[in-house]
Amino acid sequence: MTLDPENLLRFGAALAFVIALIAAVAWAARRWMPGSMASNAGRRRRLQLVETLALDPKTRAMLIRRDGVEHLLVVGPSGAIHIERLSAPEAA
Repeated sequence: MTLDPENLLRFGAALAFVIALIAAVAWAARRWMPGSMASNAGRRRRLQLVETLALDPKTRAMLIRRDGVEHLLVVGPSGAIHIERLSAPEAA
């Protein structure tokens, strides 16, 4: 294959076409795949991780908020343990 202008132009057009196809498939996957972040964009999030604390290398204490109520969980190798339910602080 020689490097004449016609072959370079054809190569550049083919490369641009392939890149455009990849971008279109990525956009469509984000837009229409179930469970994607785009499907949750318009809704208010119900679950929020407030804080975590490492108790040891395999165990963490987690404070999560769901629907305005905070829950204290301890998550480790043996599973999750619900420790306490707290009322969420009011927004100032």
